[in-house]
Amino acid sequence: MESRLFLLAKKSGENAAKFIINLHPKYFQKDIAEPHIPCLMPEYFEPQIEDISEAALKERIKLKKVKASVDMFDQLLQAGTTVSLETSNSLLDLLCYYGDREPSTDNHFQQSGKSEELEEDTGENGKKSKKADDQFGVTWRAKNNAERIFALIPEKNSYSYCTMIRGMVKHRALVQALNLYAELLNNRLQADVYTFNALIEATALNMNEKSEDKWNNILELLKQMAAQKVKPNLQTFNTILKCLRRFQAFGRLPALQTFREMKAIGIEPSLATYHHVIQLFYHHENPSKGSSRIIYDIMNEITGQKFTPKDPDDDMFFQSAMRVCSFLRDLELAYQVHGLLNTGDNWKFIGPDHRRNFYYSKFFSLLCLMEQIDVTLKWYKDLVPSVFFPRSQTLIDLLQALDVANRLEVIPQIWKDSKEYGHTFRSDLKEEILMLMARDQHPPELQVAFADCAADIKSTYESQDARQTAPDWPANSLNCIAVLFLRAGRTQEAWKMLRLFRKHNKIPGNKLLNEYMDSAKASNSPAQAIEVVKLAGAFSLPICEGLTQRVMADFAISQEQKEALGNLTSLTSDSDSDSDISEGI
Repeated sequence: MESRLFLLAKKSGENAAKFIINLHPKYFQKDIAEPHIPCLMPEYFEPQIEDISEAALKERIKLKKVKASVDMFDQLLQAGTTVSLETSNSLLDLLCYYGDREPSTDNHFQQSGKSEELEEDTGENGKKSKKADDQFGVTWRAKNNAERIFALIPEKNSYSYCTMIRGMVKHRALVQALNLYAELLNNRLQADVYTFNALIEATALNMNEKSEDKWNNILELLKQMAAQKVKPNLQTFNTILKCLRRFQAFGRLPALQTFREMKAIGIEPSLATYHHVIQLFYHHENPSKGSSRIIYDIMNEITGQKFTPKDPDDDMFFQSAMRVCSFLRDLELAYQVHGLLNTGDNWKFIGPDHRRNFYYSKFFSLLCLMEQIDVTLKWYKDLVPSVFFPRSQTLIDLLQALDVANRLEVIPQIWKDSKEYGHTFRSDLKEEILMLMARDQHPPELQVAFADCAADIKSTYESQDARQTAPDWPANSLNCIAVLFLRAGRTQEAWKMLRLFRKHNKIPGNKLLNEYMDSAKASNSPAQAIEVVKLAGAFSLPICEGLTQRVMADFAISQEQKEALGNLTSLTSDSDSDSDISEGI
């Protein structure tokens, strides 16, 4: 893990240095390298050609200066200079790619990743959520510079139309894109395969049609491709499959037909192809009858294969496949998916950190649920933290596996690990640990280890109180910590816990109060026993009377202490009577 962090920090430093050099190139002009090393010199991000010329326009387009490029184009037209069709198309490329806005300095290249989630936010009824609207950041504005410059080009060619169509689809001007395609056909021009892929996407995203109509329109586009002798590529079929996911149940049969067709014409599926099929047949983990076999057919077909990058969505396959393994509770299938991941360079398709963590969290949780505990612990040692950092729920899954296998002696080590992984203040994890340690009696050595662990967890609650990030303690945690202290013989710390019940107004459990009474009896301390009765009386607990009888029977107490106990019992009885009356009312 340290090696990975070092490499990330090193790369981050290199990027920061490069950013500063390119942002202020004038301070880094001195060339001390012999021979000259161009890659070490700053890149120029500001135009160097000042005069009004097509060369200046090309330079601004290359530097991705959107506004400056548009201004130079307008100045050339005002000066009566004709801009070549090639340069005009390059300007259209720039405007359509960035949506007629300056590119972000953050270099967001997650466009395809964002579109992956769009269909989850858009329903068949045509309503889009705000999240879906924001996915693409830049929307197509009517009568923008791209449309204006496109209209000014005297002799548009297919490239001009295709660029505009792809830009409109990218920025969700779907109706305009389809209308422009109709204009392209009217002008007896042809679209390329990339434009057809965009048109297929636009057809599927059209909110005003039913799924069946959309599918028929996609088929019509495919017929037009054949008529124009445009050969579909891998992205064509992947786009169709991705769009069919929006059709939910209706899209399953067309998806299988599409998959068979692409194999029939000799196009090899990529990992993204299988990803889209899996997502379609296991949408929201609710597969239809018979669809649960799809994942097995896919894995039997691709097991042992070595894949190369062919589609931007290739790195989503392993995440979706492991999600289905987890849903089906099939450990053997999960091992098969993991074996494919470790075949050749397939591990490169695990995706960014959040996808890697999702994959391994699902895989390890399935191991905790279904694998033998010794094997699970070996996987834990191999994967954590060198491969992924576990979430608190992953550690809870491991704790439950330890409980089933009766290996609770490992719990203190899991708590130690959880602190290193940043889960010190996760209440659900701490409560699970305390509950497992306090539920049953254990050998003395293990009770001592559990008490040490409980003391450490107690310190985290105390630090939370000091930082005011938590208003009080959970009642279960207080009960468990006190029980663990009593069982380990740490009586002084256990008796101090009584104050915390009063301080945080938490009700102690009957089992805990009896264990406190046993401790007082073992040390022959009637004063401590009376403190237990007082605590029960403070919360008007029904067990108060029984505890009082135990004190009377097991301890030699003074007349003053008897009167105090009698007062506590009468107060509790009065409180119970009031409660009964109020309930009757």
